[in-house]
Amino acid sequence: MERIGFIGLGIMGKPMAKNLLKAGFPLMVHDIVRPQVAELVGLGAEEAHSAKEVAQKCKTIITMLPNSPQVEEVLLGKEGVIEAASSGTLLIDMSSINPMSTMRISEEANKKGVRMLDAPVSGGEPGAIAGTLAIMVGGDKKDFEECRGILEKMGRSAVYVGKIGSGQTTKLVNQIIVALNLAAIAEGFVLGMKAGVDPQLIYEAIRGGLAGSTALEQKALKIFSGNFSPGFKIKLHVKDLTNALEAADSLGVPLFLTSTVNQMFKHLISMGEENNDHCSIIHFMEKVCGIEVRTKREAGEDEVPS
Repeated sequence: MERIGFIGLGIMGKPMAKNLLKAGFPLMVHDIVRPQVAELVGLGAEEAHSAKEVAQKCKTIITMLPNSPQVEEVLLGKEGVIEAASSGTLLIDMSSINPMSTMRISEEANKKGVRMLDAPVSGGEPGAIAGTLAIMVGGDKKDFEECRGILEKMGRSAVYVGKIGSGQTTKLVNQIIVALNLAAIAEGFVLGMKAGVDPQLIYEAIRGGLAGSTALEQKALKIFSGNFSPGFKIKLHVKDLTNALEAADSLGVPLFLTSTVNQMFKHLISMGEENNDHCSIIHFMEKVCGIEVRTKREAGEDEVPS
């Protein structure tokens, strides 16, 4: 089995890389945070001391990095991947970045004969750990089929969505819908609580109808118990919505609701909540209305999904 290079072992990248190791893929890893690398090496991965070394020794390379500037630096920068990669190398960027940045990187990669897919994910840290991520992939369909088996070891689904940049665009659509859904959940539960209706009973009543959603299922019980430990941090959602707004601006598409929710998230960041789970957007509405949405839970029901 051919060795895979993996660059970026953060909150998402580390468990994704672990799942590849569990699946039996030989792995070479690199990250600027040394303990993350050491942990993967302890599980059987080989260490690379630079992005350039990864490119020199691997023909398939996955990157999972925070945002466009970091991806561009690692891939296009001096001593970066594309500088050292040989023709035919397949680069799979699983970071969530601006689609315009993806297309710029791909253009430079193609000049050296390096193939590129953009394959951002949805599912947060719990999905990365469980290997149940939803992966949306843009690029050449033959390249997608070539690496489908790799992607499916990290996610429940890997769906081809079109030309390069389409994966990032699809991820931005996903993040818009999730953000607006969370904001609607927050407004609805605050209204119900203010009116004196038990939010747990509201949840039970509406979850099977049209208002039911994955966001409602995964986040309602976190809200009710006051558990805002991050499955996906507010600061990361702001990053994604900012990318969505920038992409929309370049296309002349107004995103009225997205802009409003992004400002709500930014307000919470100013209050020190940047590392809270994004469902803590309910704190914005709670502060406005002077009420807290919490319920008393039955014994044995302390566990809530992330």
